[in-house]
Amino acid sequence: MVKVKICGITNLGDAQAAVDLGADALGFNFYKKSPRYIEPSQAKPIIERIAPLISIVGIFVDEFSPDRILSIARGIGIDSVQLHGSESPEYVRKLSDLRVIKAFRVDTKFDVRQLEMYTAGAYLLDTYDSHQAGGTGRTFHWDIAVAAKPYGRLILAGGISSENVYESVCQVRPYAIDVCSSVESEPGRKDVKKMSKLFREIWRAQIELARTATE
Repeated sequence: MVKVKICGITNLGDAQAAVDLGADALGFNFYKKSPRYIEPSQAKPIIERIAPLISIVGIFVDEFSPDRILSIARGIGIDSVQLHGSESPEYVRKLSDLRVIKAFRVDTKFDVRQLEMYTAGAYLLDTYDSHQAGGTGRTFHWDIAVAAKPYGRLILAGGISSENVYESVCQVRPYAIDVCSSVESEPGRKDVKKMSKLFREIWRAQIELARTATE
């Protein structure tokens, strides 16, 4: 069963709606340049209201100190961190007390072999953009994601929407998908109708995979 992370949560209503629809994880963006940035102190009361079996992921981009990430995580109840910048393998190892998702931005020159340099619980592939660290709403060639799967748990991001999630899940069969801009009415504000349509298509893909597995 593919897991689903809804990223860019900024308010309790969106968080609860995502969980009610079937989200396994919620992402809170602590990168100040992001249009979906939320202060850790504002995220904490939202996180405290989320059901206990939902994974809470903090997104960081080239944070100057791993110790600051650890401090924020412990202070507000984050159990996983997503590193979406140019963090080195050594940097990632310093966060071994947490579950780490290392994100990579994929362009035409992307080499999947670089994943094996990192020790992480999962690897997220997103579309490269020279101006944004994520949330671009654009896809990359999914054959690259398929090639990356032998290196560990793969989270597929980059322009995943209700229009293409069925195809992406069936083709890539990722550990999880990460969705942000395609289920928004504006940056940081989710659209329940768009999320509902997304989850319907995910379940349709799950049913198809289950059917083909029994043939």
